[in-house]
Amino acid sequence: MASKKKALIIGITGQDGSYLAEFLLTKGYEVHGMVRRSSSFNTERLEEIYEDPHVDNRHLILHYGDLSDSNSINSMINKSRPDEIYNLGAQSHVRVSFDIPEYTADIDALGTLRLLDVIREQNYPIKFYQAGSSEMFGKVLEVPQKETTPFNPQSPYGCAKVFSHMICVNYRDSYNMFICNGILFNHESPRRGRTFVTKKVVEGLVDIKLGKKKKIFLGNLEAKRDWGYAKDYVEAMWLMLQQDTPDDYIIATRETHSVREFVEYAASLIGYKIIWKGKGLKEIGVDEKSGETLISIDKAYYRPSEVDILLGDNTKAKQKLNWNAKVRFKDLVPLMMKREFEDRGLQSSDYLK
Repeated sequence: MASKKKALIIGITGQDGSYLAEFLLTKGYEVHGMVRRSSSFNTERLEEIYEDPHVDNRHLILHYGDLSDSNSINSMINKSRPDEIYNLGAQSHVRVSFDIPEYTADIDALGTLRLLDVIREQNYPIKFYQAGSSEMFGKVLEVPQKETTPFNPQSPYGCAKVFSHMICVNYRDSYNMFICNGILFNHESPRRGRTFVTKKVVEGLVDIKLGKKKKIFLGNLEAKRDWGYAKDYVEAMWLMLQQDTPDDYIIATRETHSVREFVEYAASLIGYKIIWKGKGLKEIGVDEKSGETLISIDKAYYRPSEVDILLGDNTKAKQKLNWNAKVRFKDLVPLMMKREFEDRGLQSSDYLK
């Protein structure tokens, strides 16, 4: 009987990591995950699959480690002996990367290099997936963006991800390692972190509906993004590592929508029609029926250098991986709104139109 395949997920406690762990478990993997030490529990996204460490023959095993610490990376890989490693670990908030650029570079750029060097020294082959980002394209040089589109990052986060992408290509070419870069465009879910704009809008609107909040403060309403569903995207990560040869792929929906559109659509699902008044930092979003201001602008949420539009061409992923996005914008927003009510113990049907 063949032994189980083993996967190590760096960033298993995040949105993508938790969905990927669930997916790999359904494929029969033994899943290992890196968890950063914290004085509070940070495994809430893994609650449905978490296994007591005292139980024998576990399918999910967690290890303490940190991308800033080569020793912990080396120890974790030697203990788990994975067939596949998925590097989803990062300081992933683009706006915050302007405030902590050195930390962002250390984790998002050098963290990848530390992983690659440990993998290169192993005495058996390990397949490696690197989580890239559409933010690498930054102020885009063509629309839509393809695998061949030049990078033009506009944030410390985007710059760090470009380094990771290029060092992966370099190690793949130099040492004949099986390394794939997944250039994932924005992907959301009910598990998205609360400081990300989609989750912030959904959570904020539900708070307003329930009378817990008056309004939401947002930044650039005109920013356009290619929004997909994280649960779809983790399957693409796995598919990349099942190919005969390593390559780089864009994972996207090939649809782009503005933050303004996201707000309007999400609000409409719970009975609000947003009317916009004013311009720039003085613009507000008003509920047509009540006249109440639901949306205000705060310049603190603007980036020093903005990325106006991201739109991915996923043709290569369709052709070579047989992958396509199942959940698109029109279904993603209701999915997130529905789950927001349910997570609060409420019947979503009582609120959604």
